[in-house]
Amino acid sequence: MEVRRTAHVKLIVPEEYRDDLHESSRQFLHCANRTTEFCWTDHSYTECITANTTARDALYDELRDETDLTANLVQEAIRRGVQAVTGCVERWKQGKRVSQPEFTSWSMLYDKRSATFYRNKVSLSTVNGRVECDFELPADSPTPYEQYVLSEEFEFRASTLQYDAVNDEFYFHITTRKYDSEGAGESSGVSDDTEHQTVLGIDLGVNSLAVASTGRFWQGDDYDHWCREFEKRRGELQQRGTQAAHNALLRLGKREEWRKQYIHTVANELVSEAVKHDCDVIVFEDLTDIRERLSHAKWHHIWAFRRLFEYVSYKAPERGVSIEQVEPNHTSQRCSRIDCGFTHEDNRHGEHFKCQRCGYEVNADYNGAKNIGLRYARKQTHRLRSSPKSGSGDAEVDLRVTGGTLNGKSYRQIAGD
Repeated sequence: MEVRRTAHVKLIVPEEYRDDLHESSRQFLHCANRTTEFCWTDHSYTECITANTTARDALYDELRDETDLTANLVQEAIRRGVQAVTGCVERWKQGKRVSQPEFTSWSMLYDKRSATFYRNKVSLSTVNGRVECDFELPADSPTPYEQYVLSEEFEFRASTLQYDAVNDEFYFHITTRKYDSEGAGESSGVSDDTEHQTVLGIDLGVNSLAVASTGRFWQGDDYDHWCREFEKRRGELQQRGTQAAHNALLRLGKREEWRKQYIHTVANELVSEAVKHDCDVIVFEDLTDIRERLSHAKWHHIWAFRRLFEYVSYKAPERGVSIEQVEPNHTSQRCSRIDCGFTHEDNRHGEHFKCQRCGYEVNADYNGAKNIGLRYARKQTHRLRSSPKSGSGDAEVDLRVTGGTLNGKSYRQIAGD
């Protein structure tokens, strides 16, 4: 069985190297976006290119000429673009609305040839040659970096370099893997590391744009405010009907790009929340028919939900986290306590949830996020126990919640389904 672990390390970047990293990221994103442009078509998903070799053969020489990136970084950028398009194609096949992926957030992917690790530092390829950066490691030992990256048991897979613009800091997210003695690198019959996963459940709501099963909220107040202001201003300009008003409408449309940027920010924070809590999977509710299910939600909420899922779907795999969806029915009405599970429409009143059986009280969206994660955990546990290759059936799927985890195996035993 394959086991993956990620170490998160803060880099100490000398001042003279910072511009090299910023320019490298700009050129890396250019290559990734050029790849999505090449691979994407709006006509039919069958016409989209999802083969990495096809994109690489067509774009590699051109992108090498256009940029100062090393061969490995160009190849990683092409691979990122192809993976994003492939993810969209899979959703398109399922009848879901998709659009051409676009990379805007600061990040670069490094393989073991473009990043060389030493005890307390790393050597990175940039547009201006190699740069060496020290690590800022916690005092407590062993750190995840020591446990996984420096361990002989784990092998280096890939790393994502990211930049925190608010704090002006660089972070390296290093993915490693190993095979246990029984798996010895062979397929276990299920997807990678599904026999022991930690899950982050995400609930999408109108009052809160998103809520994680860890108890973190992404409020939609600012988003709603600016959407209302935009709609108000657009309505006023449309009523005037003058050429000046038309020109102002065009300028207003360009400024509306903040909407996408806002969702990008939430998506980045959501993925970081999963990585922070060592989650392997982020689970959303299935967005099919969400307009009918949330009939009271405005169009910009529905747009935000779909965009958020799309952005997380291609950002999360870059950090070693997969994306799943579960059926949304009754997740807002079911008690998320593992020893209860009572479902009734009277359990929820607006933003407040109170179980009519056990008396459990909590924010309704947080309760829904836990149920979404638990539904996936329960489903995975059942699948693994039913698999002829799952051995004794001791499959562990944990849900990350405030203060710890809930185990999917235990949940199934208690709930009885």
